[in-house]
Amino acid sequence: MGFTETRFPNVEPEAFIQRPLQERLRVLTTQWAEWGFGAARNISVLYLAKVFGAWLIGGVLLVTLTSHLNPLDPASWWMNPIVYQKLLVMTMLLDAIGVAGSWGPLAGKFGPLTGGILFWSRPGTIKLSPYKWIPFTGGNRRTVFDVFLYYGFLFAMGTALLLPGQTAAELPALGRFQAYLTDPANGVPAWLTQHAESFLLIQTTPLVLAVALLLIIGLRDKTIFLAARAEQYLLPIVFFIVFPHFFEVTDMIIALKIFLVTVWVGAGFSKLNRHFSLVIPPMLSNTPFWPPRWLKKSMYKDFEGSDLRPSGPAHLIAHVLGTIVEIGAPLVMLFVAGSALGGQLTVTLATLLMVGFCLFIISTFPLAVPLEWNMLFAICAVVFFIGYPNGVGFSVFDMSQPWLPFAVIAIPVFFVIFGSIRPDKVSFLASLRQYGGNWASALWAIHPDAEHKLHRVYRPTTDQIDQLQTMGLPYPLAETFLQMTIGWRSLHSQGRGLFSVLLEDVPDIDHRRVREAEFGCNAMIGFNFGEGHFHNEELIAAIQEQAQFEPGEFIVAWVESEALWSGIQEYRLIDAALGVVERGHWRVKDAVAAQPWLPDGPIPLTVTWRSPQFEQLRFTATDIVGPDAAPAPLDDAVTLGVDTAALTQFVAESEQLVEVRKP
Repeated sequence: MGFTETRFPNVEPEAFIQRPLQERLRVLTTQWAEWGFGAARNISVLYLAKVFGAWLIGGVLLVTLTSHLNPLDPASWWMNPIVYQKLLVMTMLLDAIGVAGSWGPLAGKFGPLTGGILFWSRPGTIKLSPYKWIPFTGGNRRTVFDVFLYYGFLFAMGTALLLPGQTAAELPALGRFQAYLTDPANGVPAWLTQHAESFLLIQTTPLVLAVALLLIIGLRDKTIFLAARAEQYLLPIVFFIVFPHFFEVTDMIIALKIFLVTVWVGAGFSKLNRHFSLVIPPMLSNTPFWPPRWLKKSMYKDFEGSDLRPSGPAHLIAHVLGTIVEIGAPLVMLFVAGSALGGQLTVTLATLLMVGFCLFIISTFPLAVPLEWNMLFAICAVVFFIGYPNGVGFSVFDMSQPWLPFAVIAIPVFFVIFGSIRPDKVSFLASLRQYGGNWASALWAIHPDAEHKLHRVYRPTTDQIDQLQTMGLPYPLAETFLQMTIGWRSLHSQGRGLFSVLLEDVPDIDHRRVREAEFGCNAMIGFNFGEGHFHNEELIAAIQEQAQFEPGEFIVAWVESEALWSGIQEYRLIDAALGVVERGHWRVKDAVAAQPWLPDGPIPLTVTWRSPQFEQLRFTATDIVGPDAAPAPLDDAVTLGVDTAALTQFVAESEQLVEVRKP
């Protein structure tokens, strides 16, 4: 791939999109294995500029200047707690607006690059209520009240970010913290004592309002609640409010350490499954600047021999450099104190290992692009575990009350455990399964003559296939490029099962437009982060309310995450017009053992229920090129800057005129 040129699959698009689905999957998965998504490298540079330029440099300027600190004198503020409190608040605010995670082309937003606020500030767009049984929270359309709550949350977070901090004169706990740091008897490092008297804490009154509004929003719309990454940021914000007012600032620092470790260990625990090894090869394949192609190919059993299952090195990276490191290193960071086990040197090395872990994830540009989150965690790890050493009163054993560490971990640990046992009840974000490979996911199979009905859904953007054509790609090339996402899905375990369902139940699947539901969901609600619960039958029903598909026109294969080591994944076949028409499951070991394009046919499925309405489905697709496929632009017209749509209309009208005038 070039710096400014997208690497498209090396096929003739018009012929390629007419080939059987399994043949296309073989080409797409092989293409991804060698080149990843194929986005031009300047797209990756755009993301790097966004995270290192806008977020890091711009964020430091914003945080320091609004706190009356000198951004050009980092030695005076790099250990100041308010800097990292505000960085976290800023990141949550950016996520809630939609310009941090799930942004840009790699998240399926080709134009506009942002979903988020464009959707959530607009009454009438789709909202997803998680608890419809609670009065006044139901409905699948956003109201003026929802927009009011959303803007109120943004305003409260922005106010906390812009206000100067609280001083020791306003907050006695901060005065005690400063006194502790400057007391020579405590052995605190010089980098903490030198500027301790200038330390500040964030204003908590607007944060209290923000937390209250976000909880109300969460009852009415899970999209905004999870898009704001509440599972990552809400609890630390509660720490900012509670600990300085009711306990000690030292307790807040230690609580943040415990929370960081809990997130990493919980995520590591989620990788103890059969799925995770399949995540590593396509993840490494998508890195635009490294590693070399031969190393990417080595992540597959036999790339040249068309065996695209994970290789031995991929398993090693997954469960040694991945799982063991992500569980072991954070535990070392938290529990090694004093001179035991190498003391602070060991903690420092473990911390740097986790910083490298975060930077590695950034380098792979995952499709949800959570780059700011990884940068924030990397920076906070250095500050809190190296800057505030365990051995000088900042270890897990030094909290002012012995029960506080257990209170800090109670909520995240509950969601990790319960969400692993009952993944249908808890978002995979809250149960920390973002990278574990064990995901709820889906594929949309749409009749080519009916995809245009999605245009009836009220929203500020269009579908990805339309966005790509608006950018100038002719339909066959746009369709070919967009299908790279289903190739990516098939490289993961769920993809083999989902395609098996479609191959078994949808006879005309070779002629349908198959869409990766994560991208499709982005175009409907402005956000997705790999969370399949965003696009289950609830979203399909909300789409159907406006789109009015006929039976068989819009079919969805949807699967729930595997419950903890159960060995099966439960799927549903959903028709937009009829609802759920089939339920069943497949064995995970069958999915991970299959090739991505299923050359031996669908993996074994066990159907546990089928609706009598299943027989109402109609399978009439004969050509993937539907009536909405825009014609390819004329090369000369593009060169001359001619309006090709107007030119096409003129030619058509001229031909009609000639026909009328024929004798």
